Amino acid sequence: MPVKFLSFIILILFSSGVPSLSSLPTNPEVEALNEIREALIDPHGELHNWDLYSVDPCGFALISCNSENRVKILNAANKGLSGTLSPAIGNLTSLTEVYLQKNSISGKIPAELGNLPSLGRLDLSNNNLSGPLPDSLFHLTSINYLRINNNSLSGEIPVSLAKVPKLSLLDLSFNNLSGPVPTVQAKTFSVEGNVLICRNSSKGYCAAIQPSSLDSPPNASPGKQKSHRAAVAFGVALGCTLGTLFVLALVAWWKKKQSKQMIQDDYDHNHAEEMMCLGNLKRFGFRELQIATDNFNSKRILGKGGFGNVYKGYLQDGTVVAIKRLKDCSHNGESQFQTEIEMISLAVHRNLLRLLGFCITPSERLLIYPFMSNGSVASRLRAKPSLDWNMRKRIALGAARGLVYLHEQCDPKIIHRDVKAANILLDDYCEAIVGDFGLAKLMDHTDSHVTTAVRGTVGHIAPEYLSTGQSSEKTDVFGFGILLLELISGHTALDFGNKAANQKGAMLDWVRKMHQENKVELVVDKDLKENYDRIEVGEMVQVALLCTQYLPAHRPKMSEVVKMLEGDGLAHKWETSHNNSSNSNNNVMDSNTNKKKKGSNKKLISTGTHSDDDRMMMMADDHDEDDDDYGGDGDCLDTQSMELSGPR
Repeated sequence: MPVKFLSFIILILFSSGVPSLSSLPTNPEVEALNEIREALIDPHGELHNWDLYSVDPCGFALISCNSENRVKILNAANKGLSGTLSPAIGNLTSLTEVYLQKNSISGKIPAELGNLPSLGRLDLSNNNLSGPLPDSLFHLTSINYLRINNNSLSGEIPVSLAKVPKLSLLDLSFNNLSGPVPTVQAKTFSVEGNVLICRNSSKGYCAAIQPSSLDSPPNASPGKQKSHRAAVAFGVALGCTLGTLFVLALVAWWKKKQSKQMIQDDYDHNHAEEMMCLGNLKRFGFRELQIATDNFNSKRILGKGGFGNVYKGYLQDGTVVAIKRLKDCSHNGESQFQTEIEMISLAVHRNLLRLLGFCITPSERLLIYPFMSNGSVASRLRAKPSLDWNMRKRIALGAARGLVYLHEQCDPKIIHRDVKAANILLDDYCEAIVGDFGLAKLMDHTDSHVTTAVRGTVGHIAPEYLSTGQSSEKTDVFGFGILLLELISGHTALDFGNKAANQKGAMLDWVRKMHQENKVELVVDKDLKENYDRIEVGEMVQVALLCTQYLPAHRPKMSEVVKMLEGDGLAHKWETSHNNSSNSNNNVMDSNTNKKKKGSNKKLISTGTHSDDDRMMMMADDHDEDDDDYGGDGDCLDTQSMELSGPR
């Protein structure tokens, strides 16, 4: 009976196949935030970096996360938002504070807010919300601060309001509420301005706060007038005294600030000598960078990311630079920052973004790079006129050479971990420059991998990195394969299917299928028209498919990729890949035969090197040779759902 059951499970797995790497599920909290963004109207672009395909939401604007990378605070107060508040907010189950006051949000208050067990503070005041108060709001056991005043709410106040245990402030003023008012335990409670409740009521919760009278009554007695004059004289004297103290305090504050600036200058000067070991890197003063960016003017922002903003700056000698201002430096020790600067400064290659200098203060960390006038490959693929085929080949080869230098010629070697079209920059001559080392990791050449929290963009992340958090140079090879497909198709990995396969996120499977059916011309960017070499496109597609094989041990090294792009060794490598495929087929047959005879328990892993029609499941022991090559973890490549968060 157990053998039959196991056979049934195997049949199910064979029939269902392995999920496409490029169609992996996104983070549920990222999905919820994007549903919220879609329901809102954001005229000022406050929610611009809420990206559906991010691995986690902790780098989003207006969002704060807890230690488990779950959304803790949503603070979008006074941001000019309109539209409606999506019920998807109820899926952010770790929320403790929500601030959406002083916007123009309309519609009903989602009842799903009652699904947030940790919600302690909620402010929806000064919007255009209408409809009844959802009863679920008053079932929140942690809520202590609730403001929904100055809206257009109607209906009766739920009786469950009386049972909220921790409520200290409740403001329902200036709405259209009606009916009896339940007994409220809150220390501060107001329904002022609700005409249907307070029209003829003298209850305390209906009374407005009246300012104290400052004038003496007209019929006051002479004694009272004398007392009043004495009080005025005392007040004037007290005001003069306080004014004098304020001026003295202001002077003391100014002197303290000047003293701190002198200390800061000394600090910068000392660090200038300490950092002299960094070769040709220049140490910039913070004031110099403030002037270069017009005090970090938002109009100078070139890009935003989880690590901070990048500004366009003009140095005093007229040099145009890109200045990366790290957002949060508290968790990065100064010694670690200095080490990373030193390592990146040693990675000098014509196809790598060169670090010009740095700035360190007690509260600031900044990196200064040359300004790339032609932007990123991703932006150029969307622009008009489009990149021609020869330019795309140059970009692929230049980026590959930059990665070869990082992997095989640096000591320690550097893993980029976020290779994609958006991170390949183009200089004045459209030469490919590998940039954005924000996720880069240093590795000794004797190490097979490094385990970290998963970061990057879904669709570009290698499967072993998603499932285990282990990254190596083969992680970059996978990302480079996706980059090649972006160059060929003109689309990103996740929007390719919208126009090509009518199946979002199916880029790899679609390309494999088109290659198998000898229809590679359907993959090519329509903007190229007929101005490309069909043979060269077919060869580049083969290189991309070799780079994106499921098992990291089957992927080529970047030095091999460069040779293949230059026309050397591709046929042999492609034939070897197909031999691996044939061996995998034989393994499947042999494993099934052995299973029937011995009833041995096996586990399923996917080769992931072929199209949907060719993708197979093969039986492997717990100590599969390929797993040992990667890191000795027999379970790291199983067919269970891959967690986007990975190990922390």
